[in-house]
Amino acid sequence: MDAFKNNRVVLRALEPDDIEILFKWENDRSIWEVSNTIAPFSRYVLTKYIESSHLDIYQTRQLRLMIDVTVNGKDKTIGAVDLFDFEPHHLRAGIGVLIGDKHERGKGYAQEALSALMQYVFNTLQLKQVYCNIMPQNTTSINLFKKLGFELIGKKKSWIKTIDGFNDELMFQCINPSYR
Repeated sequence: MDAFKNNRVVLRALEPDDIEILFKWENDRSIWEVSNTIAPFSRYVLTKYIESSHLDIYQTRQLRLMIDVTVNGKDKTIGAVDLFDFEPHHLRAGIGVLIGDKHERGKGYAQEALSALMQYVFNTLQLKQVYCNIMPQNTTSINLFKKLGFELIGKKKSWIKTIDGFNDELMFQCINPSYR
């Protein structure tokens, strides 16, 4: 398996043409709670983000790759995977996924995309571990990350403020098998 390719998904770098889809996803208030977003993003800010996306992960401490699939013979961008809080000294990073196209959710694309990203993280970057934070009610994400070998390592009580009050946040971790 190629580091950026799996059975049905291809992970690719951001392109200038991604501006409209990023603008749509980043400003979708229905996902702000899980992305810790509290204000909309402008096209200008997102354009600058795309323009700087060519910089090295060791410099920016983050990486976003777009998830492409082939649907009815046509390539389609359906989501993104992220590495964030990259710590090269401690050999760890946060990891996340968004299937922004709601019609493509529940089809296994997130699992394939994360699996491809984890191959890159563990084999190319040679990180020791990746982690993610998930609210307890997001059982779909919890099950997804558990399938990929993540283990629950902690619970932050009343950690995330939402319109309904404060919610807990669960922390999951996956250790690179070569470090065990």
